[in-house]
Amino acid sequence: MNETVRPDDPVRTALIGYGHAGSVFHAPTLAATAGMALTSVVTRNPARAAAALERYPNVRIVPTVEDLLQDREDIDLVVVASPNDTHVPIGLSVLDAGVPVVIDKPVAASAAEARQLRDAAAAKDLLVSVFHNRRWDGDYRTVENLLGQGVLGTVHRFESRYERWRPLVNEAAWRERAGPETAGGLLYDLGSHLIDQALMLFGPVTSVYAEIGRVRPGAQVDDDVFLSLTHVSGVRSHLWASSVAADAGPRFRLLGSAGAYVKYGMDVQADELARGDTSRRPNWNVEPEASWGELGTPGETRKIPTVPGDYRDYYAGVRDTLRKELPPPVTIDQAIDVLVVIEAAHRSSRVGAGPVTMDW
Repeated sequence: MNETVRPDDPVRTALIGYGHAGSVFHAPTLAATAGMALTSVVTRNPARAAAALERYPNVRIVPTVEDLLQDREDIDLVVVASPNDTHVPIGLSVLDAGVPVVIDKPVAASAAEARQLRDAAAAKDLLVSVFHNRRWDGDYRTVENLLGQGVLGTVHRFESRYERWRPLVNEAAWRERAGPETAGGLLYDLGSHLIDQALMLFGPVTSVYAEIGRVRPGAQVDDDVFLSLTHVSGVRSHLWASSVAADAGPRFRLLGSAGAYVKYGMDVQADELARGDTSRRPNWNVEPEASWGELGTPGETRKIPTVPGDYRDYYAGVRDTLRKELPPPVTIDQAIDVLVVIEAAHRSSRVGAGPVTMDW
């Protein structure tokens, strides 16, 4: 840690990108986290610059990454929330300038590119972390608690879904554009969260089977995905991501030797943030009882209150890494593991490929 910086000094943070990820997830979460300070926003878009200034009047608007890094004396951290294909070049330039960096998921289009970031950060003894914020969803934290309590017995199957009904392609969205370098499509987008959660709960995998499809007319990238992961622990994870689910399945379904846990509905934080609510409002992240999951066996189930999720905990972890030298909340190696599984899924989905055996 810089000897001129005190542990209680706020982490002065520059945000690169003020699109959906930057304006909905990163900026309001940063601004509401104790010990974090959003001081700069990088965008060339006049409308986005105006929106950022309206909500955060004290931020400095910077047109380019180059301009930001030329005047970096008052920057303790850079957050990269730009399109996926810019993550690696921007991340490398930030690290080269000697500044720690947080990068939105997926950190890169390939594990090899992510390793470049890891090596660059290690060479300068700097933090590079990845915003796998869905570890701080309330439903996921509830699953963590149930597994820790052992109330499910020995779990043999884990089912997890992010399903939407978006039957029309948004041609203006960069996530809908083809090309492996763009890291577009659902597998990289929602699939990154699904895989990260499965790996965190049940550990590394021995094989990956995938069905990756394009269903919507005119779709250039995958919009309907199924993965089956076989973990070293013996658990099998079944993961779905879809833009064409007119009837969504359960968000989580865990089957164990002592019972099952089934949960419908999405974590409340994303909708709250999208509506412009801030995490400073009391009870903003508390899920209504009607949405709680159920635990038990046939005929004998009980409602399980959802643990409140809190994306601020991610940035609190980053703060403590930079100010107290604690381990990062998400490591670059964990993000690389997600990309290794994504690459195996792509190999599996090729015609006739079938399951892919993992070689870590």
